[in-house]
Amino acid sequence: MATIIVTGGAGYIGSHTIIELLTSTDFTVVSIDNFSNSTSRSYQRIKDISGKSFDSLELDLCNNKELNAQLSKITDIVGIIHFAAFKSVPESVADPLLYYNNNLNSLTNILNFAKEKKIKNFIFSSSCSVYGNADELPVTENTPLKAAESPYGHTKQIGEEIINFMCKAFPELNAVLLRYFNPVGAHPSGKIGEFPLNRPNNLVPIITQTAVGKNSLTVFGNDFDTRDGSCIRDYIHVSDIADAHVKALNYLIENKNKKKSTVFNLGTGNGVSVLEAIRSFEKVSGKKLNYTIGSRRDGDVVAIYANNNLAKTELNWIPKFSLDDMMGSAWKWQQNLEAEK
Repeated sequence: MATIIVTGGAGYIGSHTIIELLTSTDFTVVSIDNFSNSTSRSYQRIKDISGKSFDSLELDLCNNKELNAQLSKITDIVGIIHFAAFKSVPESVADPLLYYNNNLNSLTNILNFAKEKKIKNFIFSSSCSVYGNADELPVTENTPLKAAESPYGHTKQIGEEIINFMCKAFPELNAVLLRYFNPVGAHPSGKIGEFPLNRPNNLVPIITQTAVGKNSLTVFGNDFDTRDGSCIRDYIHVSDIADAHVKALNYLIENKNKKKSTVFNLGTGNGVSVLEAIRSFEKVSGKKLNYTIGSRRDGDVVAIYANNNLAKTELNWIPKFSLDDMMGSAWKWQQNLEAEK
């Protein structure tokens, strides 16, 4: 069978995408992860949910020699979905070189492998952070990119540019760049979700951990030029994101792409403030959250949300989950984690 390589497959979005690949396609899946911010336990969760098996390699993509030695053993690779990257905005601000070294070296190594093996289809995990503080909202795929607010966002901008140049230089390569907004929630089963190994930086796992007394919640800034003073984001369910990756892969394999490299926004199109997200969680969980208001955080964009019309039209992708669904599934996952102890 045709094989799909998923880098970062034990991570949050990667694991949900493997579930989608296993349950909705006939592809053979090979996951690559070095577990720097994930756990091999994700693989058993994927198998339990999907009822199917897949292969995996423990591999650091920055090690080009090992990458080529391991992946050259795999035959009939028709596509690569590249998630593997560090993703914390605050960490990238504190240690920029860590992010430039890891995120860009891993990308160039896997692209070089794709070139050498003549792999035609490449999906890149990008981010709405490439837009910076956009002048107009919602952003479309043609919105001019502003200066990145963090090294993390800058690595995504550079990554997109590298892929665009590769598609021009390497005639067989076609790519889709998926700019996700804020992936949240967990698989509807509640059996897999976001599982940061260290203190999380993303809002929703901080919320759910706070609800079980394992963390404290700080709203970073209430003096932004927004309707309630807190940052505005476009929260999108992780399973909707996973669905978009499979649709984007089929879009390339079926030669539906009109350009060598195509960008799609993945968001609901709705801007939600941090305080509104907190209230949604309180409603679906029935738990009141204690939180404090802190100062603004370096690297944070004030407001960003998507125009997702292109993904709807070209990929036939429509987000299915509401904000309450997102919060409810994240809470179910957190409760299941607590029950496992």
